[in-house]
Amino acid sequence: MKDFEDMLEASYSLMGDGVHDTDTLLAWRKAEELKESQENIIVTVSEVVKGGVVADFEGIRAFIPVSKLSLERIEDLDPFLGKELEVRVFEADIDDDKLILSAKEILKERQEANRKKKISDVQAGQIFHGVVRTIKDYGAFIDLPDGLSGLVHISQISHQRIKHPGVVLKEGQEVDVKVIDNKDGKISLSIKALLENPEDQEVEEEVVIPESEEIRTSLADLLKDIRIDE
Repeated sequence: MKDFEDMLEASYSLMGDGVHDTDTLLAWRKAEELKESQENIIVTVSEVVKGGVVADFEGIRAFIPVSKLSLERIEDLDPFLGKELEVRVFEADIDDDKLILSAKEILKERQEANRKKKISDVQAGQIFHGVVRTIKDYGAFIDLPDGLSGLVHISQISHQRIKHPGVVLKEGQEVDVKVIDNKDGKISLSIKALLENPEDQEVEEEVVIPESEEIRTSLADLLKDIRIDE
């Protein structure tokens, strides 16, 4: 604090000699505080330069690198000109006259919050059409709609015991899956829950043949009430 007060005092006597004036020093102080608090601020892009864009912050020329503008790759910076951006102070160095802002951290947090919201909305019993992304020894990860994913454990792939998920599945394969659990942000899926169990089918189709004694008894019951007129 003492160093900053000394800088302010010196600025009154040195204004106009090419050093930072009082307003600029106060702006740098604010930038440093914002870096510590990581509070969001709104700036307007005033210029497109090599490797990023420039915005004004309290009279200070602030740079936003292209890598800090978005979560996706940017090919053309021109659409950002004149655009308002919500950013945070990433670096504030008055000695090097370097003020760097970033929107990336804010976008990451919102993306993660949105992902968690989507996951929390998934309920056991729901059925999705997905794609096998990766296969592991213990199961397969399935890409679901809305950027979600879940795991089909090896025990939930088939009604028969299999030694490896790759016996039944392959990466890129489209599959229907049923949600069997959603706990701590992890979605558990099942393929076999949507498949008929061959053992159950055999039981349903099994024909029970009565013993010969039962046949005789049944015939006798049928004939005993029949009268034959002579």
